[in-house]
Amino acid sequence: QVQLVESGGGLVQPGGSLRLSCAIFGVIFRINDMGWYRQAPGKERELVATITKSGSTSYADSVKGRFTISRDNAKKTMYLQMNSLKPEDTAVYSCNADHSDPRSGYSRVYWGQGTQVTVSS
Repeated sequence: QVQLVESGGGLVQPGGSLRLSCAIFGVIFRINDMGWYRQAPGKERELVATITKSGSTSYADSVKGRFTISRDNAKKTMYLQMNSLKPEDTAVYSCNADHSDPRSGYSRVYWGQGTQVTVSS
């Protein structure tokens, strides 16, 4: 089984920074695309940023220029550096990863449990 564990969330003042981590555990064959999502109270989950295995990235317009997604394939960990945080960034942030087994061709997307980010003065 593959497990994703997020960390790094917390309470921060507007304008502050946080760095989220998403560590992958378990029997791992191939991790393909990975991503960060967030869900604020009363709202639908939204895509924040994605990163391919080779490192190509994409961002939601609302976070461009403020957030940076990265990954360390050797450490099986993905990161989200969040700068210039705003109250509207408050949400539960979750990571996902597309995992595939080249022996069978089976592919599945796994999700972490999420970490709370609160931006407030």
